[in-house]
Amino acid sequence: MQKIKGRGSSKNPPNRFDKFYIEPLPPDEIGYNEEQEDEKLQTEFYIDHSKNALSKNESDDLPFTYSLNPYKGCEHGCIYCYARQTHEYLGFSSGLDFETKIFVKKDAPQLLEKTFLSPSWKPQVIVFSGNTDCYQPVERKLKLTRQCLEVCLKYRNPVSMITKNGLILRDLDLISEMAKLNLINVTLSITTLKQDLVRIMEPRTASPLRRLQVIETFAKNNINTGVNIAPLIPGLNEEEIPLILKEAADRGAKYAHYILLRLPYAVKDIFIDWIEKNMPDRAPKIINRIKEIRGGKLNESEFFKRYEGHGESFNVIKKMFYLYCSKYNLNKRNFEFDTSLFTQNTTQFELF
Repeated sequence: MQKIKGRGSSKNPPNRFDKFYIEPLPPDEIGYNEEQEDEKLQTEFYIDHSKNALSKNESDDLPFTYSLNPYKGCEHGCIYCYARQTHEYLGFSSGLDFETKIFVKKDAPQLLEKTFLSPSWKPQVIVFSGNTDCYQPVERKLKLTRQCLEVCLKYRNPVSMITKNGLILRDLDLISEMAKLNLINVTLSITTLKQDLVRIMEPRTASPLRRLQVIETFAKNNINTGVNIAPLIPGLNEEEIPLILKEAADRGAKYAHYILLRLPYAVKDIFIDWIEKNMPDRAPKIINRIKEIRGGKLNESEFFKRYEGHGESFNVIKKMFYLYCSKYNLNKRNFEFDTSLFTQNTTQFELF
C-alpha cells in the first residue's frame, strides 16, 4: 500500500484479539487507482459512552494516578505512538484505524464535574492526556478539553498537560488563571526540529517552530512550561537532543524530560514498515540501535524497564541529555502543585 496523504501509517495490521482478518486485494489486481482513492480517506467519529471522565493508572512506574482523555484514537497520526495498540481493545486496528476512527467522550466535562462533587474524590494532579493528544484537530470544534479545563479551574483541581498541537494557545486565558494558583504545568512534546521529518512521522501535529512558540508564549505568561523529547529514537533523533534543549530553554522552558521509543504489539510492525519505506538506507542502523539499547529486542514491556535502555550506548544518550539540561539550566527547580485550594463550594467565586 502506498503512503496516504496526511496519515502516518499506510496499513491496518490485524487486531490481535480477532480470530479473523480480512486482507484487501492489491490495487493492481482489481484495476483501481489507489492514488485517487487515498484522498478520500476521511476520519470517522464515534461516541464514547464511558461512565467516568477519568482513567485510573494501574502502572507502578508512572508518576500519576488519573488521566483524562476526551478522545480515543488520534488524528495526529504519529507513527511511533505507543497508544496505537489500545485501539485493538475497541475492535479496530493499530494502524490507519487509530488515526481515522476517533472516539469522542462528549460528556467528559459533566462526568468530570460529577467526580469532583463526589465525597470520595481527593484533590490531585490529573494528566491531560495520558493516552492520546487532548488537542488533536477535532478539539478545535468540540472544545471538550477547554470545557474540562473550565471544570478544573472552577473546582481548583490541578492539571498537567502535554501536547504536540499549537491549538493549546487558544486556552491561554484559562491556563493563565490556573497558573496564578499553581494549578497547572504545560509540556510541549518535540521529537525533532526537522520539519520534513515531522511531516512524515507526525503528519497532523504542529510544526517544531510552532511548538517552540507555544513554549515562549506560556513562559512569558509565567506558566510553568517544559519540553519532552518523545520519543527518543536511537539512530534517528538522538543527535538533536542538544539543539532541542537549547531552543526550548532559549524560549523559557523550565524543565525537560525524554521518553524512550516504545513499540508494543502491532506498533512494532507499523514502525518498522514505516522506517523501511521512508528511510530504506537508514532503516538497518535505526533498527539495530533500537535492539542494542533494548537488550536485543525491539520492545521492553516490563515495568520500571520499559522507559529505560540498556548498555553503554544508552548510557551515552542519557549522559548527553542530562549534560545539556544542566548547561541550559533546565530541571533546576521542582514545581509544586497546590492541592489545598480544591473546593466543592464554587459559589464563592467566579471563573475569573
